[in-house]
Amino acid sequence: MTDTLDIMLPYYGDPALMRDAVRSVLGQTDPDWRLTVVDDDTRPGVPEWFAGLDDPRVRYFRNARNLGVTGNFRRCVELADYPYTVLMGCDDLMRPGYVATVKAARAAMPGAAMYQPAVRVIDGAGRPVNTLVDTAKRRLYSAAPDRRAQLGGERLAVSLLRGNWLYFPAMCWRSDLLKEVGFRADLTVVQDLALVMELLLRGEQLVTDPAVCFDYRRHLASESSAQAVSGSRFAETRRLLLELAADFDALGWDRAARTARRHLSTRLHALLMVPGALRGRRLAAARELTGHAFARSPRPASASASSSAAAR
Repeated sequence: MTDTLDIMLPYYGDPALMRDAVRSVLGQTDPDWRLTVVDDDTRPGVPEWFAGLDDPRVRYFRNARNLGVTGNFRRCVELADYPYTVLMGCDDLMRPGYVATVKAARAAMPGAAMYQPAVRVIDGAGRPVNTLVDTAKRRLYSAAPDRRAQLGGERLAVSLLRGNWLYFPAMCWRSDLLKEVGFRADLTVVQDLALVMELLLRGEQLVTDPAVCFDYRRHLASESSAQAVSGSRFAETRRLLLELAADFDALGWDRAARTARRHLSTRLHALLMVPGALRGRRLAAARELTGHAFARSPRPASASASSSAAAR
């Protein structure tokens, strides 16, 4: 079976950054890849630029209508043909050794559902940056050792629920599982976490590799817009985590269930956003953020039932 890596690039936004992303794929030291760009935008000149590349490994599609983030992710998954797939961010960069690194990880630890190499975080101008979010991922939450390792089960679930330290655009996925599980249509913010957790619940594994071979772009604009979002994004996160808690209960993963119900990192995130909402006079958002930060953690259904029985 071919070892070609399917690199899917769901695109919407800045053409210059997208072109840089494409060039980073063209510059891979291992040439065994195929790039598929799925354009969810209508900007002029983009199809012509791809036509001029003249590389048979590059495919370009433009959606007839805008599908949105989740819809375009789903379209990319439909178009994947090879055994392993990457869903790359259209403003991120593959360093020259990315394909070679994930291929080596797959050869050393075959059959895993997910492969996560190490990343470098860059800003909008491409300069290395060390944000509070990424420092917390690296120092507080990450369970990845300083060597290639295979992780899974409740221990990994608990680690990711405390703080999701994965970088979704840099991950390599088993295509059959990606197609089988897919992206939930009812989620707009935490699709990646839902996908990872579903795979862990199925008994699948994650392989981490310490080689830094991907540049993940974190825009200052994204940071500021994150401060302005409505607290409704946390309602979606809380809904998913409570669903996961019930799934963990059914599997006997008690620590994971407790961690999901407490969701301390999302509470802290919401609390840190309250001052920005107040400064912007977004009082409804501030109330929603505060409500999420201090919401009571529900007890498992079994615990509630036991308490009711004891009271009777």
